Amino acid sequence: MVLLQTWSGMTYLSIICFFSLALYLKSKNKVITYWPIVGVLPCLFQNAHRVHDWTVDIANTYGLTKLERGPFFARLELLFTCDPHNVEYITKTNFSNYPKGQEYNKVFRILGDGLFNSDFELWRGLRNLARTAFVSNNFSSMVSSLSKKVVEDELVPLLSGLAKTSSSIDLEDIFLSYTFDLIFIAIFGRNPKCLCRNSSNHEFVKAMDDGLEAVFLRHVTPPFWWKLCRFLMIGEEKKLQNAWETIDRFMAQYIELKKQDLLQGQQEQADLLSTYISFQKEGKKFSSGGDKFLRDSALTLLFAGRDTTGSALSWFFYSVLTNPIVETNIMEELINVYIKKSSFGNAEKAKFPFVFDSEDLKGLVYLHASLCEVLRLYPSVPINRKAVLREDVLPDGTKVKPGMTIIISMYAMARMESIWGKDCFEFKPERWIADNGKFKSDNMNKFFTFGSGPRTCVGRDFAFTIMKSAAAAILFNFRMEVVKGHVVYPRPSLVLRMKNGLSVNIKPRFE
Repeated sequence: MVLLQTWSGMTYLSIICFFSLALYLKSKNKVITYWPIVGVLPCLFQNAHRVHDWTVDIANTYGLTKLERGPFFARLELLFTCDPHNVEYITKTNFSNYPKGQEYNKVFRILGDGLFNSDFELWRGLRNLARTAFVSNNFSSMVSSLSKKVVEDELVPLLSGLAKTSSSIDLEDIFLSYTFDLIFIAIFGRNPKCLCRNSSNHEFVKAMDDGLEAVFLRHVTPPFWWKLCRFLMIGEEKKLQNAWETIDRFMAQYIELKKQDLLQGQQEQADLLSTYISFQKEGKKFSSGGDKFLRDSALTLLFAGRDTTGSALSWFFYSVLTNPIVETNIMEELINVYIKKSSFGNAEKAKFPFVFDSEDLKGLVYLHASLCEVLRLYPSVPINRKAVLREDVLPDGTKVKPGMTIIISMYAMARMESIWGKDCFEFKPERWIADNGKFKSDNMNKFFTFGSGPRTCVGRDFAFTIMKSAAAAILFNFRMEVVKGHVVYPRPSLVLRMKNGLSVNIKPRFE
């Protein structure tokens, strides 16, 4: 009898395994396959290593909007969309109905109650504080001079030295250090010198990277799973907890240093943390949370600025170096600026290596168009996530209801022929330039890299200043080429980093 029961159990198990294997083999050539009990989760795991390109496959197979259901035990409904009309409606027209949501807040809990992670009244208050800080004349002026200083004193000398001693370098790693230094100075008023290889802040940077990776995995795994791992303190959740503790330790240290600076009479500092401390002293609304408020605000700005700008610069150079005509056109603009500067009796200022200031870079249409094209094709934040408060109908007729999670893919949007034309996969700055040679703003209604509506990125101009300063100086002073055989591919992450970095050969342009 026992033998028969054992045989019967093995038979059922064999049947289940057979059908599961058959379904798996059948699903290998399908974009999405619905599995018993677990829904589309196996497809998600199967495509996790290429999640951004998978969103392109989904849109090309099922259309710009697709409703998915998760495993029955999770009661999860996902709405995927890359339709620009839907995105504008969600982020702008009916903005109040599509908050980040409680689940989003839980996933990004490491950021606390900062601007990126908040909704409703809290968000509005923090947004007003951030806008006030960013639009101040002192801060804008500081960013312009700071960008040139870091490029001139640290970035260009580093690359000059590497051009003499190294056969190849990882540009992505350098750009992440460059943007970390700049953002950190803008926030805390002190230079962490991550461009120097012996910086003591590398532990802090590694903790940020670990935290970002763990948060991404929370996005692509069911909540019950990462919450179980957090309870057991295993895997990525253990790494996240360790990163969190390291980040808190460094943040407390730098907040205390800033307070000491201000107590010693250094009151005229234009850095953002000084401004936020000033908000606290003035009793501004939403700024009474002590050091936690300062920690959450500063950390949000650091996370938002460092990886996004660094990755954008990496994709910019990859795109330019693999499109020589684009590099030639940018160089033509830069050389014209250099000639004008040197012809007006500024020969001393125009010596090599030459670094452009913010005034030099104004009006460079082709450089600006190239950066916009990079951000279109390789959006720094390729996927956005929204919740639904009330039942609604999107512009394409899709019905949404409370409890749904909306996944917006800017990465897929850039690769849709119906949106950008048959040349959508091409890196083509000319699509941003009108016949009269001026910047073409018509495309902005389908360009959501910096968000849209009330949540449009407050640091947009800051980011362009940082990118232009580095891009112009590096292209003008150095010749580079991507190392032969080096594979560049998007890394599965919240910010569009490169899986293998960006290895390039470098040498001075003018010797």
